[in-house]
Amino acid sequence: MECQWKPDEQGLQQILQLLKESQSPDTSTQRSVQQKLEQLNQYPDFNNYLIFVLTKLKTEDEPTRSLSGLILKNNVKSHYQNFPNGVSDFIKNECLQNIGDSSPLIRATVGILITTIASKGELQNWPELLPKLCLLLDSEDYNTCEGAFGALQKICEDSAEILDSDMLDRPLNVMIPKFLQFFKHNSPKIRSHAIACVNQFIISRTQALMLHIDPFIENLFALAGDEEPEVRKNVCRALVMLLEVRLDRLLPHMHNIIEYMLQRTQDQDENVALEACEFWLTLAEQPVCKEVLSGHLPKLIPVLVNGMKYSEIDIILLKGDVEEDEAIPDNEQDIRPRFHRSRTVAQQHEGGDSIEEEEDDEDDLDDDETISDWNLRKCSAAALDVLANVFRDDLLLHILPLLKELLFHQEWLIKESGILVLGAIAEGCMQGMIPYLPELIPHLVQCLSDKKALVRSITCWTLSRYAHWVVSQPPDIYLKPLMTELLKRILDSNKRVQEAACSAFATLEEEACTELVPYLAFILDTLVFAFSKYQHKNLLILYDAIGTLADSVGHHLNKPEYIQMLMPPLIQKWNQLKDEDKDLFPLLECLSSVATALQSGFLPYCEPVYQRCVNLVQKTLAQAVLHQSQPEFYEAPDKDFMIVALDLLSGLAEGLGGNIEQLVARSNILTLMYQCMQDKMPEVRQSSFALLGDLTKACFQHVKPCIANFMPILGTNLNPELISVCNNATWAIGEISIQMGSEMQPYVPMVLQQLVEIINRPNTPKTLLENTAITIGRLGYVCPQEVAPMLQQFIRPWCTSLRNIRDNEEKDSAFRGICTMITVNPGGVVQDFIFFCDAVASWMNPKDDLREMFYKILHGFKNQVGDENWRRFSDQFPLALKERLAAFYGV
Repeated sequence: MECQWKPDEQGLQQILQLLKESQSPDTSTQRSVQQKLEQLNQYPDFNNYLIFVLTKLKTEDEPTRSLSGLILKNNVKSHYQNFPNGVSDFIKNECLQNIGDSSPLIRATVGILITTIASKGELQNWPELLPKLCLLLDSEDYNTCEGAFGALQKICEDSAEILDSDMLDRPLNVMIPKFLQFFKHNSPKIRSHAIACVNQFIISRTQALMLHIDPFIENLFALAGDEEPEVRKNVCRALVMLLEVRLDRLLPHMHNIIEYMLQRTQDQDENVALEACEFWLTLAEQPVCKEVLSGHLPKLIPVLVNGMKYSEIDIILLKGDVEEDEAIPDNEQDIRPRFHRSRTVAQQHEGGDSIEEEEDDEDDLDDDETISDWNLRKCSAAALDVLANVFRDDLLLHILPLLKELLFHQEWLIKESGILVLGAIAEGCMQGMIPYLPELIPHLVQCLSDKKALVRSITCWTLSRYAHWVVSQPPDIYLKPLMTELLKRILDSNKRVQEAACSAFATLEEEACTELVPYLAFILDTLVFAFSKYQHKNLLILYDAIGTLADSVGHHLNKPEYIQMLMPPLIQKWNQLKDEDKDLFPLLECLSSVATALQSGFLPYCEPVYQRCVNLVQKTLAQAVLHQSQPEFYEAPDKDFMIVALDLLSGLAEGLGGNIEQLVARSNILTLMYQCMQDKMPEVRQSSFALLGDLTKACFQHVKPCIANFMPILGTNLNPELISVCNNATWAIGEISIQMGSEMQPYVPMVLQQLVEIINRPNTPKTLLENTAITIGRLGYVCPQEVAPMLQQFIRPWCTSLRNIRDNEEKDSAFRGICTMITVNPGGVVQDFIFFCDAVASWMNPKDDLREMFYKILHGFKNQVGDENWRRFSDQFPLALKERLAAFYGV
């Protein structure tokens, strides 16, 4: 094999020339190199040259040789299936021969190449690879051992699942005991590789490792004090993962492990400290946390608090010494892609707002997301946050003495960390903090005008974590001063502060809702002024603050003077942005909220906005068709444009109601919607069903001709695996039922069975259950004969899912439906009548005729069973239920 292939001198020179050019900083040179490389891929032995430069051409400098290997790796990734056998054998052979090259860079490159070939499904077709690498571990030559281990670590990282499958005859049974032998090797690099290899198999609870779990843990303990940071880091990482999957094995040693992790969290090496700090985050999720950790809090809390100070390197990266940067344009790379959250239709609950199941708290600890994203400061703060949620007010015993010192400290760095601590414990320790807030909130409001920008920005965040309390107090004492100062910060001369203030203000808006109405002119003044002041990145956050304001104050925004302030800058941005610009996403989301709030006030602006949304949908669909027919010529469209446009159309339909009728009449939106409802991408379907429901409410005359086409599609989308799609399809079916009346009859069989299955499914999210119950009720209201026979199959979950939602139109029509069905099939409710009684009692004030229906059913049941039986039956009721039914319905 060795001597068959020899490079041609001229070809070799040409490739070396290319490798040299590709290291040039000039982009046009780079581009032409890329093209030449693509052309060279036509030649089967091009890859032989690349491996030759990497492994044989010792005269060349290492960066060039390594680069040759990395280009080869990319070719393997893209074209490996087209390599002739001779070529792939030559490459594999060369790799194994040179895994022990004396240069660490070349060894690492060969290792990357090996694992790339292995992950192309080649572990099966390269049976000698793993045995050979394991054999090389025993080599006397350090380079060979280290190179083989480096390659094995990469293979374990990339192919963990295949290694533990029957496809390969379970090599791990040999490999894992082998790795464990190397935990005591005299080279720190080798020890580190050995732990890293085994660590790949903890989370998946791989059988081969579980058999050796005790020697593994003993070996870890033996390395606990290793002088090599990389080894300590891997030990910490292993313990964090074992905490998740084999807590039983750690529990006997828990006291010592906690003591050890306390030391490591203060390790001189920040990477070790960060890995150790993850331990507290993971421990907080375990039920034993309180029990095993409470004795250690006096030591742990100061360590975490200390970790929350900015490190020197953080401050350099954050340009913490630059106070004014508002005039400096943003670096486009720093602007994170924003993910649009498609519309989900949810019900209002008793005692407050609609609760969204899949809602992630957006006020997490992301005050400084630009730094190397995850660092000791963030991890310590996150750990304190979760521990505050575990220990609640017991934590304050250890925190308060520290806080007093930090919050009023002269040194800005320490004061800043104290403000972060105060924000981190807000959720868990809120009750215990209340007595201190009357003093602390004014102090924080003062910190909003601190001379250090980093203090001002963290203060915005911490105040937003206490917004709920602020809003519950008399507005003049806290809300007004807080709002006044926060609005000044929105116009801060520092971009980081602007961003923090905008986000904090959005949180305040959500909490305060209509409490903000008296200050609207003042708020709009600030937000509109920020438009002219902000650089690119913060503009995107400003849209969000405006959208949230509209959601929070609703129709109070619909005053000519407010519209005059707000709409011109929004429409100006709308006209500036091209259809391909992703900045349209947040702007469209914002306009959707504004349109819903302004209702008829949005009329003068609706036509161009409506038109453009329809165009965006049409363009995206057309592009998708082209891409499907000729993928090599047309790239796939970014469907987010279509999703956001559909959502804004929903907002328009909701805000304008019947006024949208003419716009719909003059456009092909229903045809487009029909295509969107069948799109492969779930989010597109989700948004199109929301729009279908909103158009059904706004102008059913245009939807009705399409119902025969739409209903079968809705039926096939009642798949609870895709919660949001299923939720919106369900809601749309309910809205259509109300409009169709008895004409809904032919469509009931397409959907009823699925709806009944969903409502009986365990672990279904609350929002989906509620919408399913409402839709079943509405179907029963318009087609009682078709739905009532199934009553017994859904009455119990139906009643329990609707008892907590507020009185509203949807609940009203659903309960009329259930009453109508009970009249048709009284037997279906007998066994679960107590649940029906409870659901009836959840109404605050039903309309008179609905109350009459309840009355008839309750009394009918009582008369049916007789007084004696009714008394026995109603004695099972909780007292509150008994009293309500007696008071409202005299039973």
